[in-house]
Amino acid sequence: MNGVDRRTMLTRGAAVVGGAAVAGALAGPAAAAASPAPSGGAAAGAGSVVKPGDPRYEMLTTGNNQRFVARPDYIKMVRSTADAERALRDAVRAGKRVSVRSGGHCFADFAAHPETEVIIDFSEMTHVGYDPAFRAFVVEAGARLINVYEALYKGWGVTIPGGICYSVGAGGHIAGGGYGLLSRAHGLVVDHLYAVEVVVTDGKGAVRTVVATREKNDPNRELWWAHTGGGGGNFGLVTRYWFRSPDAKGSVPSEQLISPPSTVLVSAVDFPWEQLTEARFTRLLKNFGAWHAANSSPDSPYRHLSSLFNVSSKAHGSLGMFTQVDATVPGARKLLDDYLAAITAGTGVTPKALTRATGELPAMPQFAEPRTLPWLQATRLVGTNNPTITNPTSRGAHKSAYMRKNFTDHQIQALYRHMSRPDFTNPDTMLVLFSFGGQVNAAAPDATANAQRSSIFKMCFQTFWQEEGEDEFYLGWLRGLYEDFFSPTGGVPLIDDSTDGCYINYPDRDITDPRRNRSGVPWQTLYYKDNYPRLQQVKRRYDPSDFFRHSMSVKPARG
Repeated sequence: MNGVDRRTMLTRGAAVVGGAAVAGALAGPAAAAASPAPSGGAAAGAGSVVKPGDPRYEMLTTGNNQRFVARPDYIKMVRSTADAERALRDAVRAGKRVSVRSGGHCFADFAAHPETEVIIDFSEMTHVGYDPAFRAFVVEAGARLINVYEALYKGWGVTIPGGICYSVGAGGHIAGGGYGLLSRAHGLVVDHLYAVEVVVTDGKGAVRTVVATREKNDPNRELWWAHTGGGGGNFGLVTRYWFRSPDAKGSVPSEQLISPPSTVLVSAVDFPWEQLTEARFTRLLKNFGAWHAANSSPDSPYRHLSSLFNVSSKAHGSLGMFTQVDATVPGARKLLDDYLAAITAGTGVTPKALTRATGELPAMPQFAEPRTLPWLQATRLVGTNNPTITNPTSRGAHKSAYMRKNFTDHQIQALYRHMSRPDFTNPDTMLVLFSFGGQVNAAAPDATANAQRSSIFKMCFQTFWQEEGEDEFYLGWLRGLYEDFFSPTGGVPLIDDSTDGCYINYPDRDITDPRRNRSGVPWQTLYYKDNYPRLQQVKRRYDPSDFFRHSMSVKPARG
């Protein structure tokens, strides 16, 4: 893995990044320890500038979703904080519209859109290491999640409770909140975020690098807070994150961040559509919802269990479910068996082996009977070897919702009707139900910018296709399903006792359109709830000219 070692990324004394002093002296213990040095060091040099005509240009004008393509004047590859400063200063002085990319997995047009004149790409900044001065683990913005997990675990036996798609970049994943199969036991990724390094500008030519920590007396603490769920591409160029769990003590690296279970118990099963009547489909989904409603408190013994349930279209042939439980907790097998029994109770459906890939799940027939695996081995199972999610040639559309209560009859009827439409033949379509709650719900809504702290499961409606000529059909189908599903509340999941809005890492431009969002509730409220005005104040302080902007960006507070 490029750049992964145990070397500290900080030096003692004053630090100067690209000729500009780090703005805002760190207060508290961090200040006494050290100040950040330029990431990558002098050997990192400057990344390439890729212009039209370069054989790399076409590949770098788009991300993982081929619906969104830019035609920038150039793409700037970044290799260090100093390089990021230079890139931003050049763009600001030239008056060029900038977009930011780490892994390229954005579900919307934040990084690739027609107004983009410069793409600043962090995919070469991949270092993961330990910083003894901060007593925290440092992760550069371009590191991909699977590399982060491998480096942290192999090096120190620790991890972050991150996502399930291996190639997602740390930059955007973390800024939006970040969650994964360990979140019910350990909270969101940002619940363990200690500090963030951000290159910011006043939009008039001045560029500076700010390190913001969660220390109460850090004058830049609000910038740290904004990166705990405020979303990517809003406030500046994130170059590095530092992680240390809030309850960490001492100075031993392995005690500064959560440790994953040494082993996990894994189950993968299929529910064939041929066994599903509408009544059975309804009972199956209501069982899922009822179980999560009953077992998602922060102290639930089931917080050690997470499940990913792909409710695929009838064209796929089956519904796939992957479940993981910490094998080291007492009664782990009973927790899993009781869960599986609760999901199928009263359905008359017999689970089968998962023999066909679906969404993030590859075919896993060997786990029809639960098996115990080392945690890292199990982590490589999900999202790493199924091309549906990571296919770089596909087009896709995605919509999200947090659920606070079980499905209503109307919602399941809508889902069944659209998923079983006889004219819909796309197998790469699903509603992903993801276990939530547990320790995620232990934090207050304003503790981080990610405000959704009372849900029981999260949903992602998604479909993938290949040809641009099919956009209208598939976008229309997904819009029809989503707006039918939430028709009693204006076509969107409101902030009420049943739903808790949307997830900013699953951005959906339709929510900004009053023709699609007929609730009268602003899209900012659905994604950020009461935290949006605070995010606007951060924006006003660190990006007053609104230099960093995209189709769903935070706008600076006025006056």
